[in-house]
Amino acid sequence: MKPFVMTDACPCGRQHQKKILPHGQCCGRWLESDTPALDAESLMRSRYCAFVLEREAYLLKTWHASHRPERIEFDPGVKWLGLDVRSHTVQDTTHAEVEFVARQKPASGPAVRLHERSRFVLEAGTWLYVDGDQQ
Repeated sequence: MKPFVMTDACPCGRQHQKKILPHGQCCGRWLESDTPALDAESLMRSRYCAFVLEREAYLLKTWHASHRPERIEFDPGVKWLGLDVRSHTVQDTTHAEVEFVARQKPASGPAVRLHERSRFVLEAGTWLYVDGDQQ
């Protein structure tokens, strides 16, 4: 498998004018810098990319301290198949929810869907993932 580069299509699948944005113009802006995501949906998309690219440090950095695990174990051989953002709801100036479906194919067994309504909070100018409910 070739290395992932910033000009490749972003794994989150965000589109502009019916074309998937390059990673460097999409989630790569957040993963490759200290710049915080602009909103909860952008953070959720960048966290999906971090799972695809196995970026543990980014995932931990963007996880609210109240629910952050000590470390993240990535399942070997998982192939991420896509992301569908169903809704992005701003509740107030510091709280938002994003409903999404992420699809993956484990190394063995059938493909699975993770359907979640995630909660986010804005603290000190940075959106953070808090937790989510499986749908």
